Amino acid sequence: MIRQPSRHCTVELQAVPARIGHVRRIVSAQLRYWRLDALIDPAALGVTELLANVHRHARPSKQCTVELCVLLDQLTVSVHDEDPRLPRIRVAESWETCGRGLALIAALSESWGVRPDGSGKVVWFTLPALTTAPEEARTARGCGEPLPLEDARTATGSHIRIRGTKVG
Repeated sequence: MIRQPSRHCTVELQAVPARIGHVRRIVSAQLRYWRLDALIDPAALGVTELLANVHRHARPSKQCTVELCVLLDQLTVSVHDEDPRLPRIRVAESWETCGRGLALIAALSESWGVRPDGSGKVVWFTLPALTTAPEEARTARGCGEPLPLEDARTATGSHIRIRGTKVG
């Protein structure tokens, strides 16, 4: 039995440092709207790491899509980029200043992975989505109401495209 409808949001962007902070704020606002406040910190940290990897490693383009999807009791955060090379966890030496991103993703998530997708790849991780109490579910907003991303869309400029749907 599905206790809660699925929820979905995508953000398309160039993974450059100035945009990563904007996307982190969009992710935080969306999770707050979905009443998943407990997931804001790990999801924002995870998406920051994945976008930093796109910025640092993806070729030929830094274009990517961040996707948030809540289905049943699980949040999946994924980043799709156009680089077909698959990342791997490596052991960073104590003196190194980078190389710990995927290990951090593995530590903060329930599960994670990478898969080829078209001419690129998708790197994803999952977090347990805590369900709302029955009394909160009765007072939750209706499915037809718009997502609260107008302010985020205006603040982030025209280089980020946001699409959100609420199904159910």
